[in-house]
Amino acid sequence: MHYPNQFARIGVSDEAALQKLNDTFETIFFDPEENFYHQLEDGTACMVDTGNIDARTEGMSYGMMMAVQMNRQDIFDRLWAFAVKYMLHTSGHYEGYFAWSVQLDGKHNFEGPAPDGEEYFAMALFMADARWGSREGVYDYAAQGRTILRHCVHQHEMVPDGQPMWDPENHYIRFVPETRWTDPSYHLPHFYALFADHADPCDRAFWQEASRASRAFIASSAHPVTGMSAEYTEYDGTTRLMFRKPFEYYSDAYRVALNIALDTLWNGRDEGTAKVVTNLQNFFAPIAQADFKAYMLDGTAVEEPAMHPVAMTAVFAAASIASDSPHADEWLRRFWNEPLRKGKRRYYDNCLYFFALLMLSGQYKPWGRM
Repeated sequence: MHYPNQFARIGVSDEAALQKLNDTFETIFFDPEENFYHQLEDGTACMVDTGNIDARTEGMSYGMMMAVQMNRQDIFDRLWAFAVKYMLHTSGHYEGYFAWSVQLDGKHNFEGPAPDGEEYFAMALFMADARWGSREGVYDYAAQGRTILRHCVHQHEMVPDGQPMWDPENHYIRFVPETRWTDPSYHLPHFYALFADHADPCDRAFWQEASRASRAFIASSAHPVTGMSAEYTEYDGTTRLMFRKPFEYYSDAYRVALNIALDTLWNGRDEGTAKVVTNLQNFFAPIAQADFKAYMLDGTAVEEPAMHPVAMTAVFAAASIASDSPHADEWLRRFWNEPLRKGKRRYYDNCLYFFALLMLSGQYKPWGRM
């Protein structure tokens, strides 16, 4: 599993790229002022959403993925122990799912799950099994990953009043299990291709089809000129405005470019998704980071500043893996020269920053690929 250092395109050595990756990891987890990794007295740990002062399945599963990619089993196990102890439902119609937001002492803010957490949990667990080997109980990583996916696909068969996280008919991931719409940034075809290798044998065909369906959905639901994807959409790809946000391209949606980049890195080029990130890089190239806004998909800027401008620069740089834009190397330079975000909103920006840096440095690997 060798992947190139994309920064070499702008004259950055492999050693410098790896050093920046290691320094970024150290900042996120251990810097006295800027980390957002929080250890509890019971030996567990959580990733803190610094903008909301809670722990979310999004961040917990991101932290686990960071840990397995950086070969830190100690961090991985503390995060997973927190998720199992404080977030996992063991009864009721959410049995097998994880409460998406809890306080730092584990008290639930919300009971319902968010499917992007479950899919990252499962992938991180399968990778942990491949890299370190499974142990017993909750540290039987492979068994835990299969259990999560079993609930995700079969909850309606396993639990009274339960709802699956993936639609049984079109294989799309739902925004939450009870809805019949989706979030384009939740679609991870590169993960589903690996799920097909590691899930229960009866579900492997399901995951193969989910990978194909999600890749096609990403391409078809993005704007044909700007490349922007909506935060939330109907199954047909039309925008669904939610949470009183009168705009379409905003925080969740930034991850679509990141997902396309990683899918391309692991599985090769797809013309439909390559066009999406090419259009994104072209549209945003003339715009300074300080001027990033919320947008309608056609490129109309809304007088709402982007909440996560550093994340936008990071994902547009990651897009250089798949893009045909003449601005691809420019985005690599912009990102290379961009420091981690500081302050209250650093959590989301710096998570996406780390993942972009991980793949661009050639270090984001599909552990467990068969």
